[in-house]
Amino acid sequence: MSDQAPVIWWVRRDLRLGDNAALAAAAGSGRPVVPLFIHDETVEALGAAAKWRLGEGVAAFARALGARGSRLILRRGAALGVLRAVAAETGAAAIVWGRAYDPAGLTRDKAVEDGLDGTGIELRAVAGSLLFEPWTVETGQGGFYKVYTPYWKAVRDRDLPEPAPAPGLIPRPDFWPASDEIEDWRMGAALGRGASVLARHASVGEEAAQGRLGAFAAQKIADYAERRDFPAAGATSRLSEHLSWGEISPRSCWHAGLRAMEAGKAGAETFLKELVWREFAWHLLWHSSHIAERNWREGWDDFPWSTDGDSPEATAWKRGRTGIPFVDAAMREMYVTGTMHNRARMVAASWLTKNLMTHWRVGMGWFADHLTDWDPASNAMGWQWVAGSGPDAAPYFRIFNPETQAAKFDPDGAYRDAWIAEGRQSPGQGALDYFDAVPRAWGLSPDAAYPAPAVTPEAGRRRALAAYQAREG
Repeated sequence: MSDQAPVIWWVRRDLRLGDNAALAAAAGSGRPVVPLFIHDETVEALGAAAKWRLGEGVAAFARALGARGSRLILRRGAALGVLRAVAAETGAAAIVWGRAYDPAGLTRDKAVEDGLDGTGIELRAVAGSLLFEPWTVETGQGGFYKVYTPYWKAVRDRDLPEPAPAPGLIPRPDFWPASDEIEDWRMGAALGRGASVLARHASVGEEAAQGRLGAFAAQKIADYAERRDFPAAGATSRLSEHLSWGEISPRSCWHAGLRAMEAGKAGAETFLKELVWREFAWHLLWHSSHIAERNWREGWDDFPWSTDGDSPEATAWKRGRTGIPFVDAAMREMYVTGTMHNRARMVAASWLTKNLMTHWRVGMGWFADHLTDWDPASNAMGWQWVAGSGPDAAPYFRIFNPETQAAKFDPDGAYRDAWIAEGRQSPGQGALDYFDAVPRAWGLSPDAAYPAPAVTPEAGRRRALAAYQAREG
């Protein structure tokens, strides 16, 4: 096979040039590189907001590659068929990609490996989007960690190489295969009019990600531990959407946190712990993939959650109309921005699974459709952690009271005011944007009365505690 036979770099959730092991392997081969993004079966399965955000990221990455004299080839179809076709068109000698760790990605990759076995094409999967490969972190007994704190202690002092720079050169092929136009994919179609609202709040691309990380490390990380739980404070890194789509590597974030810690910035260790919380979620998903679909802990399948996602109570939760301002503000923030503050996520999830006694899968599915930073591991673990069926020792003691949470973390009501328009003389733009983001069929208006709660926090708490205590026996 000719030394000039191209390498296909299969671009997935790694939309960056810097610290990208798959790109480094492709460019380091010395062969021409054909970057290829496939709108495959895993992309097709994404929720509406996540698919839109991925489309924006792919478009930005195509522009970044073009500025480097390369090109991003776009194709749509099952991954195996597309790779087989592009390899035949280009005479590719190898295909390289960043490893997947989720069940759907692993199933797709296994089909590709089996389907291309014996073709003479070298197939190479390299480290993907994590700090630590899941199988490299083991307990003293050789198993996987099921509790976060021991996991953190096991990895916190590990040496991680500095993030690698982008290759100086991405060799071009003599011939470029045909490419789809991303506009023809209509990746925001399911969002309808909400896409234009999300577009005002999204931060897209590697350059934006690096800018956010730099600003956070310089201006916010020192106070991160003290202020990160206050949703109106703007104290978080806001890197979740970039990490979700690989526009920045976790290793870049890790080393920024280490440098801040060495500089004596008090909140840096807490930031590193949050990065490792993300790692722990992927660790659990890799070792116990059922966490994405079924109760992680044994003995929870008979818990009396409602699975009716269309019940009046669940519908009110989905629409940000529970009558509980902190919960409703959280849900509306998600519709307008595609993200939700972490403290608000916990409170909103607790209200659904505990006060409303609705199954965590209903909430997780709704988040999957509306979050631009959707991450299958973090969201599955987060929902089960709040619900009590996940990695937690005493689930029924943790029922977030949204009123006390608001009093503690939104004492002046700034977060609630930012997202709730009803009953306010001069609501802010974000609160009004909610009514432009949601479907017209919901029939919502900022001039309507704010709803009364169907369930009070105390009544919901009593009902949840009774059910949890009955389960504990």
